[in-house]
Amino acid sequence: MEDSTTFRDHIATVDKQGKRKWIFAKQPKGRFYNIRTILSIFYFIAFFSLPFISINGRPLFMLNVLEGKFILFGAIFWPQDFFIFGLAMLAFILFIVLFTMAFGRLFCGWACPQTIFMEMLFRRIEYWIEGDAAAQQMLANAPWTMNKILRKTAKHVLFYGLSFLIANIFLAYIIGAKELEKIITEPLTAHMGGFIAILIFSGVFYGVYAFMREQVCTIICPYGRLQGVLLDKNSVLVAYDYNRGEPREKYRKSGNHADGDCIDCNQCVKVCPTGIDIRNGTQLECVNCTACIDACDFMMEKIGRPRGLIRYASENGIANKEKLRFTPRLKIYTTLLVIILGVITFMLSSRKPVTGTVIRTAGMLYQERGTDSISNLYRIILINKTTGSIPLQLKLENKPGVIEMIGKTDITVKAEGQGEGTFFIVLPRGAVNGRKSKVSIGLYQQNVKIATFNTTFSGPME
Repeated sequence: MEDSTTFRDHIATVDKQGKRKWIFAKQPKGRFYNIRTILSIFYFIAFFSLPFISINGRPLFMLNVLEGKFILFGAIFWPQDFFIFGLAMLAFILFIVLFTMAFGRLFCGWACPQTIFMEMLFRRIEYWIEGDAAAQQMLANAPWTMNKILRKTAKHVLFYGLSFLIANIFLAYIIGAKELEKIITEPLTAHMGGFIAILIFSGVFYGVYAFMREQVCTIICPYGRLQGVLLDKNSVLVAYDYNRGEPREKYRKSGNHADGDCIDCNQCVKVCPTGIDIRNGTQLECVNCTACIDACDFMMEKIGRPRGLIRYASENGIANKEKLRFTPRLKIYTTLLVIILGVITFMLSSRKPVTGTVIRTAGMLYQERGTDSISNLYRIILINKTTGSIPLQLKLENKPGVIEMIGKTDITVKAEGQGEGTFFIVLPRGAVNGRKSKVSIGLYQQNVKIATFNTTFSGPME
């Protein structure tokens, strides 16, 4: 192992002079890489298709921060729902913390968009145009010949083209597919702001995947920086079994190998997209992509030794020579994760389709109606979160009295819009309890109550 006093003093992509060391990662091959490839296909299909899928004329996903309009699985969330959305986000943050404490950076290696797009799309294009790691390094150090110019130009043109496509899809998640279509098909002058946004996003994505690369994971990403406080010795991570591997010794064809199983071939380092040596232990640069597992398993099979020298394990599991198992700790964390997901699902699915506010007209006291009744004037504002217009009626719930609408008897609220109405609540004097009485108003759609509003009724002093 490298001396523990030196390898943690710097990140793997920066030399002693503080200059960037470009990573020429060898393309992995193996079972984990194959599984990640299959999963990435489904990921790309989902990413590029979700903004264009609609339910009842409404996109499946849209996060329009400009208008404060969020659509998740076809359910729309307005600014009035932000408290639910905020609580769901807090629950999601707790989910991330528990997930990381239990399963380490599993998300980074298998689900993070940065990792998937970089390793499964952009880097594969690089392998196709420039060759594997050794050929890429030779091309980078070679003089600028026509061959190098053509290869570099082709790569960066494809990189920017893909970035431009991703930027369009990303913008569709924000403003919706219909608005994106307008930007593409209508005159540029009519949507200059949207076009500029696409160019900015394209530049950002191109810069990330063509130049920043692993620096996003090791320097910029806040989730990666949190690993030091979230992981413990029982967290699941990609780990090197030093008990089995040490002391290292180069492989000899004679077969005499009395030391550890590690033959110091450095294949685990060559395939690492962040340039670390996993044999040094857990490091913040490691994104748990499993490339080192595939590389090591391949070498172990070649020399006739068991796979798993590098594997998913915990630090305590390596130290105690135990196989990875579903410990009581993992069971508790997984149970909590399921409960939190259930809470998030309940919070998002239990929203009412129509919400609103009832306000008693400011500056007005009660009005006497003859000798036996008192009235108050109110205003109601309703928000329709559905895709169809809804005619609504108001009924008094807890008091003997009536509601008198001013104008139409129904309040029609347009699809995904607002509606309002003004009405009197008329109560008999015997039902008024002093200066303020509590009244409940039921909101009905075709005789089905969909909401209840509570307010106060102003009456004379007793």
